[in-house]
Amino acid sequence: MKKIILPFLMLSILFSCKDHHDVKTQKSLKPVKNQVVKDSVVNDEVVVEEDFKNDFDILLQHGYRDDEGSNPANSLNKNWVDLFEENGEYYLGKADFKIEKGFDECVGDSLRSIISKNKSLLFMDYSQLKLGKIKTLKLAKNKIWPDEKVTLKFNNTDYVFRAEGKVLSTEKRSLDDNKEEVYKKVENYKLYLKANNGPEKLLLQVDTFNDTFVELLFAGDIDNDGKLDFIFGANRDYEETRVMLFLSSKAENEEPVKKVSQIAIQFDC
Repeated sequence: MKKIILPFLMLSILFSCKDHHDVKTQKSLKPVKNQVVKDSVVNDEVVVEEDFKNDFDILLQHGYRDDEGSNPANSLNKNWVDLFEENGEYYLGKADFKIEKGFDECVGDSLRSIISKNKSLLFMDYSQLKLGKIKTLKLAKNKIWPDEKVTLKFNNTDYVFRAEGKVLSTEKRSLDDNKEEVYKKVENYKLYLKANNGPEKLLLQVDTFNDTFVELLFAGDIDNDGKLDFIFGANRDYEETRVMLFLSSKAENEEPVKKVSQIAIQFDC
């Protein structure tokens, strides 16, 4: 009987050790919460989407924490293109900036901040863009809630956004200019886009938001092809800044645009 029990006991110990090793392995994959990545948040942790890679990098006028001696702000140089606003108009120009060194007391780490001489919306490592003034649309609405449709007209083309999702609650919030806005707590959010009678494209989806929502930050012809391009803010948490860039010149299969780059910056403690 002892000869029978002993192998089963050893086998049980072996599987117990394996399970324990698997748990340790999963924990070791947890990324540092202050790293800049491209992109999704799971349980307030930042992970990289393996199925998406940037066509080129983008940066924001923002502070970036050091991560093991590497800092995203260090990659910015004068050859990058700056999308900036001046007197209500938008322009593409060479990046004109400085880097300020600092210290993040929140996490006890070094900080490098990009300070632009312009009112910069986005820096792009994409030298093929034509510099100068670009055509844009003034946005009367920048949030598209579930079950809403928003149409933008540009060069005889109708761009129709359609949103899906579940609204859990609705409330009014006070803004800094003594105005109020409606905020909805949403889950399982999806945003679609089609141009005229072309195919509808799923632009982005977010399962849950923590006191944030998707915002359309920019609509204009960045790549100078006569079609609209878009920049979205898609923060999933109030301690995150996440931006996505969609260009029409990169689109495939008659779709209106393609996501070409995204960046997510964490500033949690």
